[in-house]
Amino acid sequence: MTSPIRHARPNEIPSVAALIAHAFNNLAQTHSLVPHADHRLPVMTAYFELAITAATVHVIPDPDDHPIATSVWFDRTHPEPPNPTYANHLATITGPYLPNFQALDNLLAAHHPPEPHWHLAFLAVHPHHRHSGHGVALLTHTHATLTTPAYLEATNEANLRLYRRHGYKTLHPFAIHLPDGTPFYRMWRRP
Repeated sequence: MTSPIRHARPNEIPSVAALIAHAFNNLAQTHSLVPHADHRLPVMTAYFELAITAATVHVIPDPDDHPIATSVWFDRTHPEPPNPTYANHLATITGPYLPNFQALDNLLAAHHPPEPHWHLAFLAVHPHHRHSGHGVALLTHTHATLTTPAYLEATNEANLRLYRRHGYKTLHPFAIHLPDGTPFYRMWRRP
């Protein structure tokens, strides 16, 4: 049974970022961005905190009201407002891994669909709370309110199966790759 879904509070953004970093710690994409294992969690946590500050962030809390699952959506039904401090903050938090994150940003921007949509940037469940329906609950919650298409970049076969079950179809090109060949898989869902 899942807890009620709610918006993340502003003071929870750092803990939500840490939740995403822990949930994604074993993904090939995360290893590609930060190859050094000792640096991965702190760099990725700081990156996710930077990335989600302007998003719609939903969480499922545990009984003590701490987020254990999250979905991070961006409203792309209108032009994205510029963030003049993003590049400097990205350089500060990623350090020697900056070229990897710049390559990620360029790759995702080059393949982002132009049609108005909502972008599911991150769907994450803490590793200790997986397989309990939290991810599905978060997807279903947002899908119920969308009147425009949804877009995402999946990271692996298990994610592809999940998203296909929820109406997502593949886009062309389907697979896009980081410079080292690590893939993302583009998907689209009509309301």
